This record gives sequence, C-alpha cells and structure tokens, in this order.
Amino acid sequence: MKTFLLAGVVSAFVSANAAESDSLRVDSDQCSDGAKIESIEFEGLEHTKPRVVWRELTHKVGGEFSQKTFESEKLRLQDLDLFTDIYVSCKGGNVVYNFKEIFRWIPSPDSKTTDRDGLMLGLALANLNVLGEDIRAEVHYRTAIDPFFENNEYAFYASSPYLFGIPLGWNIDFTRTDSWDDLREFRDASWLLSLDLNWKFVPHYSLLGKLTYRYLEKGPGVLPEFGLGFAVDYRDSELDTRKGIYFESDVTHVGVGGKRGENFVEFLEDARAYYSIGRFVTGATALVRLRPGDVKRYDYFYHGGTNSFRGLNSPDAEHLGVHEMLLNLEERFVLLERRSASLWGINFFYGIQLVAGFDASVLWDKGAPGWKNYEGAVYGGLHIVIPALDRIRFEVGYSPDTGKPKFSWGILGKTTTQRWRSR
Repeated sequence: MKTFLLAGVVSAFVSANAAESDSLRVDSDQCSDGAKIESIEFEGLEHTKPRVVWRELTHKVGGEFSQKTFESEKLRLQDLDLFTDIYVSCKGGNVVYNFKEIFRWIPSPDSKTTDRDGLMLGLALANLNVLGEDIRAEVHYRTAIDPFFENNEYAFYASSPYLFGIPLGWNIDFTRTDSWDDLREFRDASWLLSLDLNWKFVPHYSLLGKLTYRYLEKGPGVLPEFGLGFAVDYRDSELDTRKGIYFESDVTHVGVGGKRGENFVEFLEDARAYYSIGRFVTGATALVRLRPGDVKRYDYFYHGGTNSFRGLNSPDAEHLGVHEMLLNLEERFVLLERRSASLWGINFFYGIQLVAGFDASVLWDKGAPGWKNYEGAVYGGLHIVIPALDRIRFEVGYSPDTGKPKFSWGILGKTTTQRWRSR
C-alpha cells in the first residue's frame, strides 16, 4: 500500500524524549513452554476488533504454550502495523495477550519524493484502522516544489489483508495527476483507478490479480490493464524483513493498440532474499520487467533517484528504456531495535538502522542488454523505522559514471517504491 505521511512530523516524535519499552516481549516467568492453555484473553484492544488478532494466532485453547510459536505470532501481528507494543502474560492456564495500539487518525502535512518530480508537499488525512477491521484509508493532495503548484497529484488509497474474513488482500488506488513530464516529454494529465488482489490460498503461497483503468487526456485516452501472477513468501516479516525469501511472477497486458496507443505484455519477476547474523541483516533483491510489444514513450521506464538507482539524484533523457533490471545488495546494521513510545498521548514506535549497499541499473529498448546499458553505484545511509511508512531513508550514493556523491531521501522500502508507476 502506498502510504505517504509527513516524515518530518514522525521523525520529530523519534527524537523526542519519550518513554520507551520493549515493543514485543514474553513474561517468561509465568509463560513457560508446555503449559496447558485453558483460555485466551486480549487486553488493550480499544479500536481493533478481536477477530483481527484471532486470525493471526496459532495458539489454541486446549493446546500448549510455546514461546517459539509466540515469536511467530508477534511478527504477524507486527506486520499489521496496528500496535506499538505486544506482549503475553500467563495466569495459571489463562494466556493474556496485551496490546498498545498505534494512533489511528492522522491529519497532517504530507510529503512524497519521486525520482521524476523530486520533493512534493501537501496535506493528508489517514485512518490506519477503519472500523477496527485493519482497513487503511488515506486521502492526499501533493504538489512539486520546483516548479511550485505546476505538478499536482490527488490520491485516495484503501487496503486490507482480508475481505469479509477471507484471506483475500485488496488495494484500491484512485489517483488524479496533472503535471508536465519533462523526461518523457508529455503532459501527464491522467486518471488512474486500480484494484490489486492477493489471495493466500495456502500459507506462503498467493495468487495475484490486477485490474486497472487509466485515462490519458493528452494521449490515447483509455489504457486498460489486467494481469495475473503468483507469489511465494517465506519471509519472517513483511515489514523490516530479517530472514527468508520472496518471489513473485506476474504477466500483465497493457493497452489495446490501434488508435488507442500502446499494446504490450509485461513480464515481471521480483526476487528477494534475506539473512541475519546478530544485528547484521543482508538482503539481495532483483526486479526484472520485460515488455515485448508496442510501448509508447509515455510509459518508458526511467532510472535515477532514491526509488530506482541511487547513483543519480534524478533521471534524465539518457536513462529511459522499454525494459529494466534493478539489482541490489544491501547490508543493514540494527543500531537500535524497534521500541515503543508515547508522546502527547500518541503511541508510536521507532528503530534506527545503518545501511550500506550496491545498486545496479540496466535499461534497454530492444534485444538483449549489453555492458553499455549497465550502471552501478555504491551507497550508505541511515534508516529510521516508524509506523505507517515502514521507514524513512537518508542515503548518499556514488557512481563512477558521474564521479560525484548524490544525497537522496525517501519513504518506505525501495523494494516497494521501485515498482510504482510514478516512482
């Protein structure tokens, strides 16, 4: 889900002198492995419905308590991004899950950084837990600061990992864009309505579906998209992954051809692998998108910036292509593990990580890519882990082709932002 909240406001919370506690813990003096579970209770669920928690639990009444099982449960509960603090205590055979909920309503200034438009500012209103059902909804207005008020974006997002109790994740994206794209040289006056579905039919395996209606006012008009795919997910956690693998393969058809403009098929492969030793987390990722068919310039890929290739501050006309490959090897050092805190009655969490890595960019138009299509860069920086945004990234990249260090900042993990249409 695309969530854009003001990074500055949240980072101010991080730097505040707030009360801290361990975000996830077990009262091991009372909860011992093998203890019989006679009942399960929840405490601290003020706005979240109990069924949202129940569907993430493995422990059952009549079974035995296991700290290893709770470790898995707490990672799934953490992925909901609804709680700052989760711990379990036991009173005889009664197991009590204790929660501290994250703030729900967030009216705030808004910011977003894209490789094309740079820093964008505006206003946002978000509810992270609509009706207590783990439904996230947001409305946004943003404008680029250079030139000011000339590149504008209006957006509504809604998403949830469940639909009527079924593990069918859904994401709705409704966006109005009105800006001049100086890279691909066209007026991006467009409407976008998309629906993404993720059905986890068995643990770790999902079927994916996509349906998109896009209308370009200054172009071919309607550009429909529909796609199918599958995903294999053995990560320990979707947010701030420490161990595991993820693989996704999609096929999407775009356009109808003729007077309606482009007509092509996109083959997407997204692979990620993570491993941890102590506080060190190693991640390797690869994103490949091949587009055989008639691709128009207004849908070319571009590389350059915090969301694609960190060897450049921003893309230019030389960094456009029909097909793309983005490779990354990153090492993270967990300087400060996730901690919960409260400030002015607002519950949140934060963590700090140092990062260093290598980016590789490959863009080409026809046939197989060659060495001339390749660029590489090294980078390092600081990541602040926070609610709703996953993380704020401050990074400096260096590419031998440019010979100068490039500073950039972004929100969310790059594995998420590099797949956005407007990244």
